[in-house]
Amino acid sequence: MATSTEDMSKLQEQVKGLEVSQAGQAATIAGAQMTQAAAQAGTWSTMAAGMGGLIVGIFLGIAISNSHRR
Repeated sequence: MATSTEDMSKLQEQVKGLEVSQAGQAATIAGAQMTQAAAQAGTWSTMAAGMGGLIVGIFLGIAISNSHRR
């Protein structure tokens, strides 16, 4: 009977180890997804800021050009 108790104990330890491993994998995947989302958000905000600067620069260039022609 002692053998089956030892086997059961080893089996429980293995199950616990697998649970911990699976939880770690889930956390890693969630972290990777969050990192990817943050990178995409950063890319879009950088593009939007650059586009805004370009538009302001165009209108500023037109205004300066028009003021020199007068």
